[in-house]
Amino acid sequence: MKQGPKIAAAGLFAVLMSMPLTALAKDFKTETVTLSAETIADGLDHPWGLAFLPDGALIVTERGGTMRIVKDGKVSKPVANVPKVVVRGEGGLLDVALAPDFAKSGNIYFSYAEPRQNGTGTVMARARLVRNGDGAELENVSVLLSVKQSTKGSAHFGSRILVAPDGKLFVTIGDQGTMKRSQNFRDEAGSILRINADGTIPADNPFADGKKGLPQIWSKGHRNPQGAVWDPVTDSLLTVEHGARGGDEVNQPQAGKNYGWPVITYGKDYSGAKIGVGTRAKGYEQPLYYWDPSIAPSGLAVYEGSMFPEWKGDLLAGALKFQMLVRLDRDEKGAIKGEERMLKGEFGRVRDVRVASDGSIYLLTDEGDGKIIRLTRA
Repeated sequence: MKQGPKIAAAGLFAVLMSMPLTALAKDFKTETVTLSAETIADGLDHPWGLAFLPDGALIVTERGGTMRIVKDGKVSKPVANVPKVVVRGEGGLLDVALAPDFAKSGNIYFSYAEPRQNGTGTVMARARLVRNGDGAELENVSVLLSVKQSTKGSAHFGSRILVAPDGKLFVTIGDQGTMKRSQNFRDEAGSILRINADGTIPADNPFADGKKGLPQIWSKGHRNPQGAVWDPVTDSLLTVEHGARGGDEVNQPQAGKNYGWPVITYGKDYSGAKIGVGTRAKGYEQPLYYWDPSIAPSGLAVYEGSMFPEWKGDLLAGALKFQMLVRLDRDEKGAIKGEERMLKGEFGRVRDVRVASDGSIYLLTDEGDGKIIRLTRA
């Protein structure tokens, strides 16, 4: 029997409603390719960090203090035994990364704002992730590094965790809301820190002997770095960090060097007042790239997948302020040649960017109804 238009429409609606959320995709044209964006999961509470598990599941942190496992579009109940965190302003449960031997050890690294009697501070811990059916729990939680000086503020905790190819850990730490701390080499705030996987200090750290700075410090003069990646093009660490009113930066932090905040900056205070001595001064490094006005960058990836060969070696950064994904076009030596702004205002504040093994790109949106967005080639 031939269906009438109303019956056919109702049947189509029923089919659409029964389809998984991931099947409802939307296409977006960029300068070089057309992206297809699909929502993998939603209903997350200000998700902050994302890591890919070997079985295709995702582990996601929520700033409010919970971790969740996302598999086949389903969001698990909170992972048990996550330490208590301070949820205030930018503080809370922050980044997550897998240990290189995760398949054997089950170990993960995660960072958070730790509650203390006299305030809070950024810490990074290790724990064993144990999956139990649809749930999971943490075992053997141990703190590997900690910002010793506490803050009563609510800003600039950092913090991204990067596992380098040699197994060393880089952790980005913001100035904790007090800019002068970034120039104190006896304070972890405003630094990139580098430690071994067990929390000990690498012998080749620039201040390993502790004479001119804390042994765990790799570089100084950072304001609030919220993206970090190991760049195979330059074989080095790259970061993105927030400026004040202008002056967001892409940096290539090198051992023992000072990246200037707040002595030099391309930004101004939120009041419009000048910060520091200007944009350059002897003894301070220049950024590879900067934004003015600020885009509030968070999350950083180097595109090395096969799905978008046009973007090979380019940088991908999330942007909170303009709610977009930014592609920084680079040449074969890693020099930044230009910028493309994509998906502006489509999904909200982009907090993290990750490239999956199949070359697809995953975004986290920092919203009360946060989402995981997967980008593929249309």
